[in-house]
Amino acid sequence: MSNDRVTIDLNADEVVVELDGSRTRHPMSSPEAFEAASRAWLRCGWDVKYVYSFTWMGQPIIQLPEDIVRLQELFDEVRPDVVLETGVAHGGSLLLWASLCRAAQRGRVIGVDIEIRPHNRAALESHGLAPLITLVEGSSTDPEAVDVVRRGISPGETVMVILDSNHTKDHVLAELELYAPLVTPGSYVVAMDGIMQDLTGAPRSQEDWSWNNPRRAVEDFVSRHADFEVTSPPFAFNEGAVRQRVTYGPGGIVRRS
Repeated sequence: MSNDRVTIDLNADEVVVELDGSRTRHPMSSPEAFEAASRAWLRCGWDVKYVYSFTWMGQPIIQLPEDIVRLQELFDEVRPDVVLETGVAHGGSLLLWASLCRAAQRGRVIGVDIEIRPHNRAALESHGLAPLITLVEGSSTDPEAVDVVRRGISPGETVMVILDSNHTKDHVLAELELYAPLVTPGSYVVAMDGIMQDLTGAPRSQEDWSWNNPRRAVEDFVSRHADFEVTSPPFAFNEGAVRQRVTYGPGGIVRRS
């Protein structure tokens, strides 16, 4: 976990960052102040389970709101025929992708999870967007589940992949090896929850999160696959001073060249 200390002084209109014995003051209007305050906000949000308070079209979506918008921007850039997401949970993210497909008048969604609970399956299968969603129950690294996914994608279709199931380094790395080859050149595979690397010692964290996390898996994967690179796409629109995303998935956007 980051060892800097962030003090937000609204009366002085500044953010003070203390790191390794040095103190830096940033005007509230500076990008440096925003980045420091965002780090504190992300940690506080983790502690209070902020992301567990949103729905998308009736189903819980366990995502940071900014991540939802940024993922939508990737979707709009790629306009995929297929969005594959590992990790279904309540299904809100699948409905997000399906609603974007409907708005774009193209595309469909495949969701893979080791367990799709009956009430979540019932909610998704009775939803108005159900015709755009295919559910695959099984471990995302199980050969049978992978085969079902592959057979569900036709040659020439544009594919984008979101990895949001088991977040251990080994599991995410295995998912990358299995599903990244399905990604169309110019499209993306996104590994969520790289923030784990910065949360060691926080509530509900594990001691090994400093290395056992999706971000490390991505680093290992791209070091061995020259046609994939970690990227931070430029903002589609930015008239402000913001320089960095406020995200639970730092270092997780991977583009295939």
